[in-house]
Amino acid sequence: MVARQDGQRTFVAVFDAGDEVMSTLSSLAEDEGFSAASLTGVGAVQEATLGWYDLEARQYREIAVHDQAEVLSLLGDVTQGPDEKPAVHAHAVVGLADGSTRGGHLLHAIVRPTLEVVITESPEHLIKSFRPEFGIALIDPSA
Repeated sequence: MVARQDGQRTFVAVFDAGDEVMSTLSSLAEDEGFSAASLTGVGAVQEATLGWYDLEARQYREIAVHDQAEVLSLLGDVTQGPDEKPAVHAHAVVGLADGSTRGGHLLHAIVRPTLEVVITESPEHLIKSFRPEFGIALIDPSA
């Protein structure tokens, strides 16, 4: 933790080469007991799997990135999931060597050489509820 003010904590997570992003963020969220937070990050990865949510199929279509890529933007949130555990939801845009980009829901990524993520906790709780009509859990503003 780098700061605490008015019930809001701010953390900086610095990832090393070889770290897996989503599992590490999920572990941090659970260890710190986040129920509402936002996150941003930049860095680089040696591989990533992004996803595009196919609403009709109710599943993510995977977008594989098998090359070294710059993490141009990592944005997301942490909420309390339907299982009452912290749920990390992140999207990323990565830049490839030729300047092209790939983007989507971040499913998996291996860092190389580093990734820097700032996580800002909110004093309010955000709860996700499963929405059967979409096949996924979404933030429930009435909860």
